[in-house]
Amino acid sequence: MRTPAWMLLKSQVSATALASAMVVAALTGGAMLPVTAAHAQSAAAARGLPDFTDLVDQVGPSVVNIRTLEKVSNNAGDALGMDEDMLEFFRRFGLPVPNVPRQRAPKGGQSEEEQPRGVGSGFILTADGYVMTNAHVVDGADEVIVTLTDKREFKAKIVGADKRTDVAVVKIDAKNLPAVKIGDVSKLRVGEWVMAIGSPFGLENSVTAGIVSAKQRDTGDYLPFIQTDVAINPGNSGGPLINMRGEVVGINSQIYSRSGGFMGISFAIPVDEAIRVSDQLRASGKVTRGRIGVQIGPVTKEVAESIGLGKAEGALVSAVEPDSPAAKAGVEAGDVITKFEGKNIEKVSDLPRMVGNTKPGTKSTITVLRRGKLKELSMVIAEVPSDEAVKTKGAESSKPSQGALENKSLGLKLGELTAAQKKELAVKGGVRVMAAVDAAARAGLREGDVILQLANVEVTDLKSFEAAWAKADKSKPVNVLVRRGDWAQYVLIRPSK
Repeated sequence: MRTPAWMLLKSQVSATALASAMVVAALTGGAMLPVTAAHAQSAAAARGLPDFTDLVDQVGPSVVNIRTLEKVSNNAGDALGMDEDMLEFFRRFGLPVPNVPRQRAPKGGQSEEEQPRGVGSGFILTADGYVMTNAHVVDGADEVIVTLTDKREFKAKIVGADKRTDVAVVKIDAKNLPAVKIGDVSKLRVGEWVMAIGSPFGLENSVTAGIVSAKQRDTGDYLPFIQTDVAINPGNSGGPLINMRGEVVGINSQIYSRSGGFMGISFAIPVDEAIRVSDQLRASGKVTRGRIGVQIGPVTKEVAESIGLGKAEGALVSAVEPDSPAAKAGVEAGDVITKFEGKNIEKVSDLPRMVGNTKPGTKSTITVLRRGKLKELSMVIAEVPSDEAVKTKGAESSKPSQGALENKSLGLKLGELTAAQKKELAVKGGVRVMAAVDAAARAGLREGDVILQLANVEVTDLKSFEAAWAKADKSKPVNVLVRRGDWAQYVLIRPSK
């Protein structure tokens, strides 16, 4: 009779187990280990894995569900040609009407009702009722409802919201609430276990866990995000990211997704940045930030080497706003800002973060690299307007003055700048590109560009351009500081032989 496959498998496993036991017996002097000892080893291995149960008990009561409501016209169905029964279906289940922009009811009208607008999460910041969440959770809401884990509900007042950092603070009328503990983000390590609690898709008090995937992830002007693989979905926004000590280290804010759902990458606002914002919101209802009035870009490795910077770090000034603190201090397009208040600018996003966290009116210093030399400049920090808009205007086209220069190695035909062009661009000098072919065209130059520097030497006119070219190392790519409209950037031209 043929032995069934499952019995064969069982016998093979038994034989393997017996063989293993014999090996253990041999290693232990012939004594067989009891089954309880084997279980103890297995339990010891299991204890090495994180256990989140105590953390949930500790932090769970501090996490809240946030619902927002919006007043809309109740005759939306007539305006949209939708059946009233269908509208009632969406109302009953708390669903927004699909593919329809909400209709605001007229003030003082009787044809308005509150409709669910969104669901998010938050956490209790202080025992007297301050709750922190994301700005996008409460943005545009007419009413905010905060639900605690004990099912108590409160209407919340929006204390303030900051869209730039996506941080908001709301206040509920309650006392002796279980506030969270704030952790030290600087001690957070990549690979460390973290946990999130929130309301994904409205499912309150859902717990997910994972590890810190990266720190200082740049996805915004003012925020170095914490990247994790903790499952975050719509509704988790505003909830806490918690370390294994039960401390909040971040606010879950964004996910990377092509489907709208979790794909293994999520981002949290570092809690130290959020606390800095919340302190200002609680004090004045708004956030003030510093500014110096420059447009900046990254420094590439090739440009860094060509201008004598060494490493690809710092912030390249592409434009300086007129009458700004930077303009008054003497900052020029093409400068590379390497330090702010003595602190190194390792990447371009460091500068707006440092300046933004500086109180307006503060006297500060920056270090710039200009034509191979470091300079220290002082300025008084200005305040970022509430709705700052930087307008870019193109340089006016006017005919150059007499005189032209052709450089075949660089593929350039150049002309002098007129007085009007110098005034328009706010420059002391430079030369205008009349034509760009071959090497210059490959580097991206085009007619109308203005060259301000060549090989780290200032160019004021055609004569100074010729002098700089005569001294340049023609066996290597030559760095050229080019002004286009209000923007300036370095370009590397590889001379033709």
